[in-house]
Amino acid sequence: MPPGCSEVRHLHRQSEQFFFVLQGTATIKCGGEEHSLSPGLGLHIAAGIPHELLNKASIDLIFTVTSTPPSHGDRVEL
Repeated sequence: MPPGCSEVRHLHRQSEQFFFVLQGTATIKCGGEEHSLSPGLGLHIAAGIPHELLNKASIDLIFTVTSTPPSHGDRVEL
């Protein structure tokens, strides 16, 4: 994710997700809190919790996200 980019705030009705940072710093707004994750750190987000991912840093953010069950068709934008 390039610097200055972000996702739209959303939730997943059934899918839980785990974000894991490989490079850069991820800012994740989740459950009324803001989390800053550096490389090697991750965050679990339960189903039904509104969240958004931002890259406030000056370098590209590289991360993985694992969804279970798969989140295709399960996203609700807020």
